[in-house]
Amino acid sequence: MFKSAINRHLECFQQLPAMAPLVETIGDRLAHVIAGGNQILICGNGGSAADSQHFAAELIGRFEMERSAWPAVALTTDTSILTAVGNDYGFTDVFARQVQGLGRSGDALIGISTSGSSGNVIRAVEVAREKGMYTVGLLGKNGGALKPLVNSAIVIADKATARIQEAHIFILHFWAMMIEGKMAFSSTV
Repeated sequence: MFKSAINRHLECFQQLPAMAPLVETIGDRLAHVIAGGNQILICGNGGSAADSQHFAAELIGRFEMERSAWPAVALTTDTSILTAVGNDYGFTDVFARQVQGLGRSGDALIGISTSGSSGNVIRAVEVAREKGMYTVGLLGKNGGALKPLVNSAIVIADKATARIQEAHIFILHFWAMMIEGKMAFSSTV
């Protein structure tokens, strides 16, 4: 069973090298967002909510280098906002209302969805685009409805949610490493 799980993981990860140019381009753009004094907002549901929090923690805390904190907000963490908006406006707006209140032109929104069709992530992306934010989709399967809505989409073409999430966290870790490297070693980011 363990060997089978490893083999499925490796099969899924075989698609990542072909994505390297896009992953690196997005990482560079995210570094520019931070260097420009803007923030990165991140949202998703379930395991993708946890990944949102994980990435925000890497930017606010540190990934591998001692450095200043950078502005990143996981829109998945404030239970008062989530329950108030969910109750008053509906679950579809729990992230969009936060993007409306917190997001500014020049910021970035990373929407994480293993199906590519999470309604609340779609609404957040729509609001972010209206505000002039750079939008990234970290998606699964065929990219779903989110793929054509975001400025940049990374699609992990796999049917297993767990494999998609493993690839997503690898990419998020790579972006954290890339941002740290660019911010630490380049004053012209």
